[in-house]
Amino acid sequence: MAVSAGQTSVANCRGRFPIFERLTYINSCSQGALSDSVRAAYDDYLTGWDERGAPWDYWVERSETARATFARLVNAQADDVAVTTSLSAGVSAFASALDFTERPKVVISGYEFPTIGQIWHAQQLRGAEVHVVAPERVAEAIDERTAMVSITGVCYRNGARLPVEEIAGVARERGALVLLDAYQAIGTYPLDVTELGVDALAAGVLKYLLGSAGLAFMWVRPGLSQELVPTETGWFADRDIFEMDHTRYAPSPTARRFQSGTPPIPSLYAGIAGMELMMEIGVAETREHVTALNESLVAGIDELGGSLVTPRDPERRGALVCIASTDAPELVRLLGEEGVVTSDRDGNLRISAHAYNTSDDIEAVLAALARHRTLLA
Repeated sequence: MAVSAGQTSVANCRGRFPIFERLTYINSCSQGALSDSVRAAYDDYLTGWDERGAPWDYWVERSETARATFARLVNAQADDVAVTTSLSAGVSAFASALDFTERPKVVISGYEFPTIGQIWHAQQLRGAEVHVVAPERVAEAIDERTAMVSITGVCYRNGARLPVEEIAGVARERGALVLLDAYQAIGTYPLDVTELGVDALAAGVLKYLLGSAGLAFMWVRPGLSQELVPTETGWFADRDIFEMDHTRYAPSPTARRFQSGTPPIPSLYAGIAGMELMMEIGVAETREHVTALNESLVAGIDELGGSLVTPRDPERRGALVCIASTDAPELVRLLGEEGVVTSDRDGNLRISAHAYNTSDDIEAVLAALARHRTLLA
């Protein structure tokens, strides 16, 4: 039964996601489940395109709505948010604006997603010195030669959280910038850019924000955008996109200067719908709900004799729980045959509950794992 607008919560949101009529979906670390509101948003996009042909004024307004919606999620001002097609696009533009002449050092942790490592290693062509350090040694690696510290909030391989505020504090004392990859964190616990202490935060919507691929955002600390001039740019990074001037480079005075070309219009519709639904359900409420589910999951894994890769302390992990496996791809395949959707990375089975999951889902996962316990490491 559909839930009327304004009434959706952790307790009753499951009915908004038709996939649960067929599957035990517990793989939000890869992709959030499709909701009725996101499907309707795509229909709205197609209807508008069909009826009006090229409603660019409205499509640009959709981009501004998406910017403002993300800003509310992280307690920011809309002008400090860039709308991008991916986290890679935003971080690449940010990296292109840095000068490595006097402070060439870039520190990243061993927990980073390939995007982060690849972007910063590419800056070696511009004089950067990239240092990949153990997660517990990030803070001590920051020194007076460090220009940038680029870290993840939650590791995609094992679900572990980094002490972001602590690292940001050390970086600030030593004059380095901090960029936070919040992709595996946003939507799983509250994020407030006024409290994190970072200089930039990038994330996309396709996981716990319930949107689709092709849309991401990057928040930049107020005042910092004006200090950085990216060389990776595009039409929608201009101070006035409707000037249509190809004779100069005049980036926006806001975080829009880190944008690129034509925005991902269909994904904007889906992203707005997903973010609005997630805020309606409640991020803090989701965190409490998922923490309880994961406690049951961890207890069940222990009973099966499995090896937990994720930290046991709930404060040191995100929504993602990882289990060691002797053959993770095969375990994912076998669970999938039984209607339990998971994923794997780095030899680990990944199980990621969200607001729409229930204790019945956890029981289904554990029952399936019991039938295939020979694949638990």
